[in-house]
Order: sequence, then structure tokens, then C-alpha cells
Amino acid sequence: MSDQPRNGQRPSSQGVNPAHFGRGGMGAMGMPVQKAKDFKGTLRRLSGYMKPFRVLIISVFIAAVLSTVFSIVSPKLMGNATTKLYEGSMAKLKGVPGARIDFDALLQIVLILAALYLFSSVLTFIQQRIMVGVTQKIVFNLRKDISDKLTRVPLSFFDSRSHGDTMSRATNDVDTISSTMQQSLTQLITSIVTLVGIIIMMLTISPLLTLVTIITLPLSIMATKMIASRSQKYFKGQQKTLGELNGHVEEMYTGHTIVKAFGRERHSIEKFNEINDRLYHSGWKAQFISGMIFPLMSFIGNIGYVLVSVIGGIMVTHSVIKIGDILAFIQYSGQFGMPITQVANIANIIQSTIAAAERIFELLDEPEEVLEDTAVKSVTQVRGHVQFNEVAFSYKKDEPLIEHMNIEVEPGQTVAIVGPTGAGKTTIVNLLMRFYELKGGTISIDGVDSRKMSRSHLRGLFGMVLQDTWLFNGTIRENIAYGRDGASEEEIVNAARAAYADHFIRTLPDGYNTILNEEASNLSHGQKQLLTIARAILADPAILILDEATSSVDTRTEVSIQRAMNNLMENRTSFVIAHRLSTIRDADLILVMNHGTVIEQGTHEQLLAQNGFYADLYNSQFASKAIS
Repeated sequence: MSDQPRNGQRPSSQGVNPAHFGRGGMGAMGMPVQKAKDFKGTLRRLSGYMKPFRVLIISVFIAAVLSTVFSIVSPKLMGNATTKLYEGSMAKLKGVPGARIDFDALLQIVLILAALYLFSSVLTFIQQRIMVGVTQKIVFNLRKDISDKLTRVPLSFFDSRSHGDTMSRATNDVDTISSTMQQSLTQLITSIVTLVGIIIMMLTISPLLTLVTIITLPLSIMATKMIASRSQKYFKGQQKTLGELNGHVEEMYTGHTIVKAFGRERHSIEKFNEINDRLYHSGWKAQFISGMIFPLMSFIGNIGYVLVSVIGGIMVTHSVIKIGDILAFIQYSGQFGMPITQVANIANIIQSTIAAAERIFELLDEPEEVLEDTAVKSVTQVRGHVQFNEVAFSYKKDEPLIEHMNIEVEPGQTVAIVGPTGAGKTTIVNLLMRFYELKGGTISIDGVDSRKMSRSHLRGLFGMVLQDTWLFNGTIRENIAYGRDGASEEEIVNAARAAYADHFIRTLPDGYNTILNEEASNLSHGQKQLLTIARAILADPAILILDEATSSVDTRTEVSIQRAMNNLMENRTSFVIAHRLSTIRDADLILVMNHGTVIEQGTHEQLLAQNGFYADLYNSQFASKAIS
């Protein structure tokens, strides 16, 4: 499955507006269309979401057909009214005795026309009302399935996929389906019925004139195809360049501080201008060439009008056809090209929509976490005894990372995990929390195999404080209370005090009601870390996982964070991923990892006495500090 973002390209989600037939409708035919790999299979699967609403969808199609039929009949009736007026007027001019305009017949035609237009409008309203409701229910079910799926996929899914691509599938692709179902499906059936109906009505008036009108059709198709093929390469260039421009703007916006710090504003502007210039030229060419379709189609259409008018006029003079029928035929021939354009345009939209649906179904087909054992076990009174027994694990099938790992952690012990980048420190955390499944061996909590527990129960035993703080858009109170449902105000405040966060919270203008923005950038890194510790204290977990987070804060804040972490770790089994080795001297057990293997373990003094890998790491840190 591709995880490449589409550079901002999104299939057209708007229906074909007859008012914009020509320039907008035909021009869009030059746009590159994203196609599905398995059109029939994806369409069949998407139809499964429509199946519960098939009665409503059928009623919509019936309403669309009837509404279109009523509209198609109208020009014929208007032609009959014109014929009545013409015949009455000509009879009076010739002095025919008793000649008059049949106003009763005209009134009857007008009333029939009014009724037809009224019924057509009512049916159009009904079909739109029903389709909106059906579409929103289908899209609701799609979004629900996506949301449920994202809770069941393993952590490896998020590690190996672009977050932007996943968000695009859950939002943009669903919106594309919504827009197409709500507008384009009914317009497709309307356009097909209109095309068939117009041809039938034209044949009932004059097969010869119908043949003359259809002769211009190949010219229109050839002109459209020729211009569309020329403009498509420019549309592709436009979309590609637009993606480059969006990427550049995003990079410069998110990294504006670095840009200013290194004085690269001029370089950034020059690059923007260069990309923007390319976008201008490709966009201009694409729009200009595709815009030529409208005048060309108008020219070909006018040729058809001239032929119909000349031949029709000759036929009227020979009393082969009535004048009202000629006027009706001219209206039909004028409408003849519109449904063809609409069908072609909607066909492109449906192609892109099925491609969007295929991307969604690829997401829904992603492998899920291993199913829970039906006979799940739980730990009622957690002591915190953790044991790794012959644990084996690999991210890639043929590249083992951990083999024969054996670790035993007694209740209440603090275990520090140290090692260079890529040694496997974070992997230990992922295995403890069952974010990834073991390839071999067992991890037990108080003697119970973690794979025999439900994931929710297992993860409820742990509390995590990570180096990368995660706070959401909400009040400080809500962010701390996230650690436990139903926490009282007193418990929230006590947790903040234990984390040494209460003081700075009360100095804020709104205190605990202070709203954090999406990135919590209105707090310092140290303050955010204290809030995550307060959240963990409130959760009151039996076992802690701490990704030491004092490396990017000042000394005073580091002391506060360390004191808060000490409060949190008291009487709890704790796993600490250590970056500053000076902070884990008092750990009960230090695991030294390299290339996924525990190569040394012991206390700080024991490991220094061994004068091995740990001693080298420890001494190198202090040597670098001494040099600096």
C-alpha cells in the first residue's frame, strides 16, 4: 500500500453544474484522473455500504427519472403552443371565416406546463433531501469503521505509515465519496435519462433533423479529446508544482525560527518565487488550453444550429413539419451536448471516487493486532514483579533484534535501561506494553503471561511519562484528569502538588482553567513535563515507564522534574530509559543494551568496576562535559 501523500491533489468533489457547461465542465475533462487498481471490486465493496439504504436509493433514482422526463416534455408542449399561436394568427391574416387563436388550448398547455415544472421541482427537492440523508449515514458508517480500525491496528502501522497519508484517507477521501454520492450519482442518472429522452423527442419530431444534429457529435468528441490530451500534461505539471509549493510553504512556516536564525529568508523567498513562477506558467497553459474547448464547442454547436434552422425552414415551407416543432427541436438540439459533457465529467469524478474508496479499503484491510485470548487472565493485587524469559523479537522477519533475553525485576525496583541510539531501549517498552508481539519467549507480570491478559488490563497496570510530552487542546485540569476517569478536583490538585506543578499553574492567569493550544506551546518544555508527571501520579499505576526528559531543560527545572519523578517512582516498579547516566546512579538494576542485547547488568558501582561498555559510556559523558 502506498503511503505517499498526493501532493495536495484531490479529486473533484463537486457535481457538474449545467450553468458552467462548457468552460468549467469541459475544461475539467483535461484534469488528470486518479484511477483505482480494482474498479469493479472496490465498487462492489462500496455498494455494500449502500445496501441497507437500497429502497431509498431506488426511490431517489425513480424521482430523478420522473423529474427529468417532465423537464424533457416541456419544450415539445411549448412548441405546440407556438404552433397554435402561429396557425391562429396566419388564419386571421388570410381572412379565413371564423378564424381565431385558440386561447382555451393555449391555457390548457400553460396549465400542463406549470404542473410539469411544479412536479419536476418537487421531485428534485425530494431526491436531494433523501440523498443527503443517505449519503451522510453511509459516510458516518465509513468514518466509524475507520475510527474503529485505527484502534485495532498495531503500533507498527503508525510507525511505518505517513501520518498525513492516513489522515488524508480518513478525511479527504471520505469527503470525496460524500460529495460524489450526494451530487454526482443523481446527476449521472439525470444526464443519461436526459440524453435518451432528448434523442427520442427529436426522433418524434424529425428523424432527418436528428441525423443532422448527431452528425456534429463526432466533431465535438474529436475536438474535446484533442484539447483534453494537450491540456492534461499541463494539469499534471500544475498539480506536481502545487505539491512542491505546499511542501515549501509548510517547511518554511514550521521552521520559521530556524530560517530567521540562519538568515535564510532571501533564499526561502527566491525558492518560493521560482516554484510559484513554474506554477503560474503550467497553470496558465492548462487553463488556457482547456478553456479553448468552450468556444470550439460553441462554434460546432452553432454549425448544427445553422443546419437545423436552414433544413427545418425548408421543411416548414413544404408543410412537412410545424413551426412549433422546429422551435422545440432547436431547444432539444441546444440541450443535446450538455448531458454528454456531464456524463463524461461525472465518469472522471466516479473514477477518482472509486480510487478514494480503494485507499480507504486498503486502510480497513490493514492487519490488526493479534486477537485476545478468549480465556484472559488478570492481576488483581499487583506487586510489580516483571520477568523476561527467553524473549525474542524482530521488527523485520529476517533481521532478529532481540534473542534469548532474560531479565528479572523484583517488586519496587528501579530498572534503568541505557545504551547508544538504536540499542533497543524503546523496544523493551514496546514489548512491555504489548505494542508489538513477541516472536518468542514470555514476559510475565506477577507470574501471569502478559499475552494471557487483555491489552486494556495490561496497559492499565503501567503509567508512562515520555520524553516527548503529549498534551491536548483543553484546560490544564482536563489534561491532568486524563490520567483517570472521574477524578475529583482535590485529587487533581494533589497530583499537581506531588508533581511540583501546582505553583506554576496557579501563577497562570486562569490557573487550572488555562487553555492549552494544540501544541501546548504556551507552556515551557519543563512545565509540560511536570503536567505529564502529574497525570501519571493521578493514574496511580503499579508499574512505571519513564523516558527521562530532563536533557532539554534548565538545571532548576531539572531538579523539579527529578523530584517529581522520585515522588512518582516511590514504592513502584519503574523502568527508566536513561539519557543522562548521572541520574540513574541509585537505580537498583542497570541494563546496558547494544544491538538489541543486554550485554551488561548490575548496579552503578558494579558496572563501573567491570570497566566495560557502561564504564566507557559513563566516562565519555563526563569527559565531554569536562571538555565543554
